[in-house]
Amino acid sequence: MTIHTHAVASNWSFPTDVRFGNGRIREIGAAVRALGASSPLVVTDAGLKDLFPVQRALEALREAGLQPGLFFNVKPNPTGRNVADGVEALRSGGHDLVVAIGGGSALDAAKAIALMSSQTISMWDLEDIGDNWKRVDTSRLVPVIAVPTTAGTGSELGRSSVITQDEEHRKVIVFHPRMMPNIVIMDPELTTGLPAHITAATGMDALSHALEALSSPTFHPMAEGVALNALRLIKTWLPVAVAEGQNLEARGQMLVASGMGCVALQKGLGAIHALAHPLGALHDAHHGLLNAVLMPYVLEFNAPAIKDKLELLARLLDLPVPTAAGVIEWIFDLRETLEMPPTLGAMGLADIDEDRVVAMAEVDPCAGGNPVRLDRAGLLSILHAAR
Repeated sequence: MTIHTHAVASNWSFPTDVRFGNGRIREIGAAVRALGASSPLVVTDAGLKDLFPVQRALEALREAGLQPGLFFNVKPNPTGRNVADGVEALRSGGHDLVVAIGGGSALDAAKAIALMSSQTISMWDLEDIGDNWKRVDTSRLVPVIAVPTTAGTGSELGRSSVITQDEEHRKVIVFHPRMMPNIVIMDPELTTGLPAHITAATGMDALSHALEALSSPTFHPMAEGVALNALRLIKTWLPVAVAEGQNLEARGQMLVASGMGCVALQKGLGAIHALAHPLGALHDAHHGLLNAVLMPYVLEFNAPAIKDKLELLARLLDLPVPTAAGVIEWIFDLRETLEMPPTLGAMGLADIDEDRVVAMAEVDPCAGGNPVRLDRAGLLSILHAAR
C-alpha cells in the first residue's frame, strides 16, 4: 500500500551526538572534558543514586580525575521545586556541566536544571506555547551529558522537559531547542537491572511516542520514517527485554527504539499524552503505565482518520490481520503479554475527576497533534472506555 502525504513547507531538525554500546559509560570523563567542563553535577533520582548505573558513572568520573557533585531530589513526576533545588545545588557547588542519569523523570529534571541555572525568569514563562522559548538567555547555558537507564521517554534526545507545576498540579512542557543534551551515552549494560514491570511500562511509553507521531497529521516525512522503524524494533524487542532482562541485544535495541521515538515525536503527539499528563499530575501515576492503558482506546477513537497509516503499520509489522483493527488487537495482546493493567481502575485510578481531567486535556499542548479534533465529548468517550 502506498500512502501519499501532501508535501508542505516546514522546518525539520534532527538530534545529537550519541555514543552507543556496551560499557561506553567508561568514556564519560572524556566526554565532560570534551565539552570544556571540569566540575560536573550528576543529577538522578533517589531510587537510583545507590545503584550500579549512578555508582559506575561516579566511579568513571573520579577515574578521570574529576570530583562530581550529586543531586538526587527528583520525584517520579519531577516538580518545579525539584528543579529549583537542583539549580541551587548546581550554583552553590560551582558546577559547570550536568550529567543526567536515569529514566525520563531524572533526565527531564536534569535538563531543566541545566537550562534554568543561567536564567533570571521563571521556568513557567518557558512553557511550550507560542514563542515563549525565545525568552531564554542562551549566553551562558550549562552543557548536558545524558545517560539513559530506561528505554522509554527518549528524553536524552529531546528538546523539552515535562515538569509538574507544584501549586496547580499541572504538567508543563518546558521547551527550548538547546535543551537537547550535548552528548548522549547510550550503554545497554546500565539498563539490565531494570525490573520487568518497569521495562514494560517504559517500553510502552516509547511505543506511544512512535505511534502518536505516526498518527499525527503534521507533515514531517523524516520523523514518520523514524517512527515506523521504532515501532518495528519495539514489536520485536520489547517482549524479549521484559522476559530476559540480561539480554543486551534486546536492551540495546530498546534504547535505540526509545531514542527514535523521541526524535519522531517532534512530528506531534495526541490524545494519549493529552490525557496522561493531567492523570499523572493529579494522581502521581507512572506516565508509561498511563500511556499503555490509554493507548488502544485512543487508537479506536482515531482509527477512522488514520486507517491507511495503520494498515501500512500492520503490514510493516507483519501482523496476522493487516488492518487498523489488527493494530489495535496487537496493542491489546501486547499489554496482556506484558501483564499490564487493562484499565485505569485496574491501576488504582477508579476514582478520578473526569471533568477536571478533560478540561486539562483539552488545553494540553499535545491535544493539537491528535488526528481527530479533541473536544470534551471525545475525551470523555476515551476516558469511559479506559475506566
